[in-house]
Amino acid sequence: MAATNINRVILTGNLTVDPELRATHSGVSVCHLRVACNTRRKDSASGEWADRANYFNVKVWGAQGENAARYLSKGRPVAIDGRLEWQEWEAQDGSGKRQAVEIIADSVQFLGSSSEAPIAQAPVDEPDFVPAPLRGGAFDSDPDIPF
Repeated sequence: MAATNINRVILTGNLTVDPELRATHSGVSVCHLRVACNTRRKDSASGEWADRANYFNVKVWGAQGENAARYLSKGRPVAIDGRLEWQEWEAQDGSGKRQAVEIIADSVQFLGSSSEAPIAQAPVDEPDFVPAPLRGGAFDSDPDIPF
């Protein structure tokens, strides 16, 4: 049986800072988000339950990143679906290698009610959709179907 690798992250949380939109040298937009998610843990000494914040760096590419920068702001709840990516670089001060893991978002869903902030649901950056041919290659145009 062949080994299968899965690299998938799904999380919900709140933005800790306003989104930061940049562009690569080739002009591709990339938006940086910082998301906080709570983990509920029981303190071994006191026996009390407490929330502990975890912070994640998220990168959103292209039109979806532009929409995130346009419509999201600090404190806004979001759901992220993406993958983990490992970064490694040499420190500028020469003190050695630095490492970090960030989330590359495949989709960002804006959560919360519209009364919390003036938000318009932004379209997801999807490839052009072409319907599959039906019945032997021709597109179905049956007049009996009401839609």
